[in-house]
Amino acid sequence: MAEQAQYEELARQLSAVGAVKRDMERILPSECPAGSATVLALLGRHGDMRMSRLAELLSVDLSVTSRHVAHAAARGWIERSPDPADKRSRILRLTPAGRAELAELSRRTTRLLASRLADWSDDEVGQLIRLMTRLRESFGDCRTAPAPAPVVDMTTRTPA
Repeated sequence: MAEQAQYEELARQLSAVGAVKRDMERILPSECPAGSATVLALLGRHGDMRMSRLAELLSVDLSVTSRHVAHAAARGWIERSPDPADKRSRILRLTPAGRAELAELSRRTTRLLASRLADWSDDEVGQLIRLMTRLRESFGDCRTAPAPAPVVDMTTRTPA
């Protein structure tokens, strides 16, 4: 188990990731804010889905999801069609224009990352991906209340 000072430094570094996210958001086209970009990315990755599923994946309230969807739909990037299984629900899907926008967002993001990480080796980038994936998996589903973490005495590293 890591030392307390390492966890404190990790917390500081994770807070600083906000600067990375802001830099990535600055490259988005003005007509495609981060929420819309995330909607397009999730539909691109997971395929057609109901609004409720999208809200789960976004980890936000249905009303927030609805605003993001309305913005993307108004630009012709997604379409909402009746769900054959439940006529009250809508199925969201990317349109050809949405796929084109998603491809452009991917190009922009790839260029930014390639530029910022130009002095990193392929192995270092791969290691970052593996570690970030593992970190995210360690936190599980962030949409549900976490189980209380056990209290550990950092001097002896045993449960208190």
